[in-house]
Amino acid sequence: MSNSNFNSIVTGSAGFIGFHLCQRLLNEGFNVIGIDSLSDYYDVKLKIDRNSILKKNIKYKFYNFDITDHSKLKKIFLNHSPKYVFHLAAQAGVRYSLKHPRSYIDSNIIGSFNILELCKETDIKHLIMASTSSVYGMNDSTPFSESDKADTQLTTYSASKKAMESLSHSYSYLWKIPITILRFFTVYGPWGRPDLALFKFVKAIKDDSPIEIYNKGKMSRDFTYIDDLVESIYRLIPFEPNISAKNHVPYQLLNIGNSKRVNLMDFISAIENNLGITAKKKFLEMQIGDVRETWADCKKLEEIINFKPNTEVTDGIKKFIEWYNNYYENFDNTNAK
Repeated sequence: MSNSNFNSIVTGSAGFIGFHLCQRLLNEGFNVIGIDSLSDYYDVKLKIDRNSILKKNIKYKFYNFDITDHSKLKKIFLNHSPKYVFHLAAQAGVRYSLKHPRSYIDSNIIGSFNILELCKETDIKHLIMASTSSVYGMNDSTPFSESDKADTQLTTYSASKKAMESLSHSYSYLWKIPITILRFFTVYGPWGRPDLALFKFVKAIKDDSPIEIYNKGKMSRDFTYIDDLVESIYRLIPFEPNISAKNHVPYQLLNIGNSKRVNLMDFISAIENNLGITAKKKFLEMQIGDVRETWADCKKLEEIINFKPNTEVTDGIKKFIEWYNNYYENFDNTNAK
């Protein structure tokens, strides 16, 4: 399809996933309106540096504000008439939600409500919204399937995301908005967030500090490499859900994961092997709100787009460490001013 005349909005555009998605959309000829509050949940410099790269493209226009501000958001929608909306902005972090629950209600529920309200008033072709594997909560049936019940969330973060999913379904039904909800499984890669395991482990090992290993290492995750995630999202753009005899709501819910369980200790070993350093390890009990394993069933995704994430975690770790070393040792900070 020809994308040159299509405006798209990406919320959370200076975030880890938003940044990579914006790059792909720009490379494919989309006009991208980026919205980000540049919050200080983690190092703002990382967000500014990502955003500075995007701003070099004339098809990228950036707005710095919080999506809980409905009036500002409405002006953006009215001025740009987007055809595609990618709602990635959110207050992230499972552990942070234990001490700061209100920020999750504001950003993940109120902010998402504002997006839905404005999509209701705009002739958009497809709204794609980010959710999380955390909504599966205490579900012990693996791999996690979209048809599984998801009523046992363990944190304010996951509960706020599940609330966003339910709210989106009602708006899709009432106002016939084509909506795709994506449940992401442990996304990692270059330009990743400092609060995520890979970033924290690499930094600690290089700093000769101990890494904290919860549940004494008896955990596994379905790790999804960022390029695979972005490829999946991009391929989904023309597959907006429609009302049909089988589906009375233009709404679909999809997992995006690598469909593999990786043991936490094997993940750490891959980092050690790549760095050539043995980590100092501090084994801890399971942290409240955590789950022992995640594992995605991605059959629905593959059926729709003829693709599913497939990057081996050893390859993804290698690419992250290459980026990390380049960014912190060689990145020209003057480019980010």
